[in-house]
Amino acid sequence: MIKRILRNFATRLATALLSFAIVWLTARYLGAAGRGDVSLFVTDCAALLLFIGLLGGSSLIYLAPGRSIWHLLVPAYAWALVVCTGGTLLVGLLRDVSVSYAGHLWALALLQAFFSINTSLLLGRQREQAYNILTVLQVLLLAGLLLLAFAGLQWRQVPVYYYATYAAYGLPLLLSLAVLVRLPDRWQGGAGLGATARELAQHSRGAHLSNILAFANYRLSYYFVAHYTDAHSLGVLSVGVALAEAIWIIPRSTALIQYVDLVHAADKHAQIGPTLRIARLTLVVTAGAVLVLCLLPAPVLAAVFGPEFGAARPIILRLAPGVVAIGVSVICSTYFAGLGHYRVNNLATTVGLLVTIPACWLLVPRFGIGGAAVATTLSYLASTGYLFYQFRRAAGAGVRALLPGTADVRYVRELLRNRRPA
Repeated sequence: MIKRILRNFATRLATALLSFAIVWLTARYLGAAGRGDVSLFVTDCAALLLFIGLLGGSSLIYLAPGRSIWHLLVPAYAWALVVCTGGTLLVGLLRDVSVSYAGHLWALALLQAFFSINTSLLLGRQREQAYNILTVLQVLLLAGLLLLAFAGLQWRQVPVYYYATYAAYGLPLLLSLAVLVRLPDRWQGGAGLGATARELAQHSRGAHLSNILAFANYRLSYYFVAHYTDAHSLGVLSVGVALAEAIWIIPRSTALIQYVDLVHAADKHAQIGPTLRIARLTLVVTAGAVLVLCLLPAPVLAAVFGPEFGAARPIILRLAPGVVAIGVSVICSTYFAGLGHYRVNNLATTVGLLVTIPACWLLVPRFGIGGAAVATTLSYLASTGYLFYQFRRAAGAGVRALLPGTADVRYVRELLRNRRPA
């Protein structure tokens, strides 16, 4: 298991570093305002992808072991088309966006949706190596194309991001389809397709509602900032958020393997011990990474991203407590998701959202991006507090169970010495 976690962590780390490169490239060459425009577009795409998950997402991973991938893929693709079309029209009605912006939003959200569906199916069939390669390739292509356009061709405009994204998702999408075709599943007509689609929808509603609510907790502040301030401020906020959230590769790497193992485990209760151990180690590493990030002075951020982005340091400091809390939240929520207890996760994210909305409404108009960061942290702390309370009741383990002990130190030493089997 540890080798799988390390491989997944290496993938997440590579993806995070390349994503950092994308943030750096867009901030350095487009400035704070350009970075703000890119961030808002990415947020719009992410919002559409979340609703696409109502007929897919993690449920594809859950159902893939016992269902034909083609019976899962067809309804997922069809729903993606519906959501991208309706969502793009809704964005056009709610905000004053150009026809060009709407067209790119529709096409790129659909492209990303198809790629996400394919890779989820691969992960559900435990084709983790293919999943990791395709994930890294996608981000590598985007970073490489942006570097070529910005630094090589001196083409420094926001639309460059759109064009690079087409290629960065298009090629991996074709490769993912090639891998799916090689699986033993064969299309056997429409028999059973409707039943599979209904099962996918039924399972996805509970599984994905928490993700939609979580997105609101994570990104609602962007829309408040865009409304009350300007693209420049949103660009600075997005850099601070990107740096802080990059640390989440640590809990998400362990949580992804944890979820897959829970789905395939016959004895779910036996997973409590490994979950607690992973949570302890994850919390320590996450807190250490946050501390290092907080120690970066403003001049370093300005030197790396540009003179406008030294102001991101106060944002990082305000986000730090919440980022650490989410490290615990990810592990706990993955445990409940693996058991199919989505109601707990939904209630946790609802608690966070009930904090996010009034906090943004009160703090952003008065304090700008600093208020947005505080509102986000308050939301993270509230949702994590509720989630851990429920996990403690289910697992019979309190706060002390999150404190590392000598057994954890010995476990890590044994892993480093390769004394434990994979």
